[in-house]
Amino acid sequence: MSKYKRDFPILNKQVNGKDLVYLDNAATSQSPSIVIEAISDFYRNHRSNVHRGIHMLSEESTKMYEDARKKVAKFIGARFFEEIIFTKGTTESLNRVAIGYVLNNLKKGDIVLTTLAEHHSNLVPWQEETRMVGAKLEFIELNIDKTFNIDNFKKKLTPEVKLVAISHVSNVTGEIFPVKRICKLAKENRSLVSVDGAQAVSHMPVSVGSLGCAFYSFSGHKMLGPMGIGVLWVRKEILENMEPYEYGGGMIDVVSRDSSTWAKIPHKFEAGTPNVVGAVGLAVAVEYLERIGMKVVYKNGVELTAYAMLELLKIEGLKIIGSTDIKNRVGLVSFSVEGVHPHDIASVLDSDGIAVRAGQHCARLLHEDLGIIASTRASFNIYNTKEDIDSLIKGLKKSIKLLR
Repeated sequence: MSKYKRDFPILNKQVNGKDLVYLDNAATSQSPSIVIEAISDFYRNHRSNVHRGIHMLSEESTKMYEDARKKVAKFIGARFFEEIIFTKGTTESLNRVAIGYVLNNLKKGDIVLTTLAEHHSNLVPWQEETRMVGAKLEFIELNIDKTFNIDNFKKKLTPEVKLVAISHVSNVTGEIFPVKRICKLAKENRSLVSVDGAQAVSHMPVSVGSLGCAFYSFSGHKMLGPMGIGVLWVRKEILENMEPYEYGGGMIDVVSRDSSTWAKIPHKFEAGTPNVVGAVGLAVAVEYLERIGMKVVYKNGVELTAYAMLELLKIEGLKIIGSTDIKNRVGLVSFSVEGVHPHDIASVLDSDGIAVRAGQHCARLLHEDLGIIASTRASFNIYNTKEDIDSLIKGLKKSIKLLR
């Protein structure tokens, strides 16, 4: 058993009379007891609005909230804690970039460049905002194994490209995209880069300062934290010139009858009562990950993925999606089985207490490009073990035998 498993109370749960084997971490990870306790403690002892009250509870709550911002900034290598905006998740973060930056800075004829491998959250906002301003959305073609094609990227990187929207890690193939190189090429082209880091921050060390991107988005619930909290990091000089996404209390400086002015960053972008307890819980999750070490988290994910792929490839008719090169992957693997629908596989696995994800994983374009309707995805976290993968393989063989 993983030495970390005991820290996660939900992993003691039984499903259909079987011990839970949780392999759906790319969708949502589980939270350790210390995160759950931090949330409970906030509601019991510190609950109050931030930045609003001159009393002890409000001051405590404000300090906890702003300390969380500093903790997250340090965790991802941000230069300034003011570059951290709390959101409700990656989707909102990406929408803030689309509305706050693209809508106000792109014009007819400009191009946003992305790939067919993107999660819908890193696709639909660009579709909508480019349509509104008369700009265009274009796609970087992928290699045959659905890895990133750097040569096609160079070809598509014309002077009209103002923004490159890219995942740091694919939520289907697990591939780590060459973001640092992409950012270097984009900078030479005077293009900005927005990175969907939802699958990266939870699996590997990330330093936004060294990547060279302008925007970086991720979610707390994929990195052992609470649901409903996310982060948008924006390079300070860009953030100061961006327009707010929402208006109201907490984000204003001066209000007059005819107009208003905005507070300084980051509060300019956090209208209304923020998710204070979510930020507090996220900070505790960050501390937990830091104690383990993100290099350890990454190594564990790679080892589990290598073992899983080795065993999966022994199953007749099973095809792994993406490259099998373990050197450039994180802790997830998606696959299809000839003649068997992924939803049926997931249902049979669930009967044995094994949780996986089945469907298009909010990446319809990639599945269409692959010529398949859906896939099954197993994704790992620090509490998973080779024994969990053995259970998956045993359950898969049972599923295929029953369904064929």
